[in-house]
Amino acid sequence: MGRAFAAFPRIGFLPGDERRRAAYDGPLPIGEGQTNSQPRTVDAMLRLLEVAPGMRVLDVGSGSGWTTALLAHLVGPQGEVIGVELEPSLVAFGAANLSATGQPWARIVLAVPGVLGVPEYAPYDRILVSAEPSTLPSQLVDQLGEGGRLVIPVRGTMTLVTRNGTAIRESHHGSYRFVPLRTSR
Repeated sequence: MGRAFAAFPRIGFLPGDERRRAAYDGPLPIGEGQTNSQPRTVDAMLRLLEVAPGMRVLDVGSGSGWTTALLAHLVGPQGEVIGVELEPSLVAFGAANLSATGQPWARIVLAVPGVLGVPEYAPYDRILVSAEPSTLPSQLVDQLGEGGRLVIPVRGTMTLVTRNGTAIRESHHGSYRFVPLRTSR
């Protein structure tokens, strides 16, 4: 995990006026009421996700592109990462930041209003969600492939969902605060 953070420091994914605060271990605003997540939280989420080279990963709420870049580093060129973001200005900001990392196996796309994730490219080996729903979204669970893992902060509790055959299991891993998960602007 440390290598991904060293390869793609947070500073390169922040608006210019926030870059001086890049070392701050807390969320920072990136525009449109969204934030770049606290580094310690991102680290905890990525550890729960257990990303390996060659995996297909969905990054919901990609924002500045930082988590998308970290995930791309972890899956390597044999893998694929699709970041999805609801705010068009953040899609442009995040995509530009991601492009600067030189990882063409990762991209950020505009979310379709009313749709969570990118179901047309499912199934995914891993799904990371950086926004908080009030209930576990079945739309995202349905996009999880066999042996897949979904990490999502549901009602302030970091939730790990795993799929093994038809069995879906949930476990809980501490309290966190995130911006609300939305499906429309």
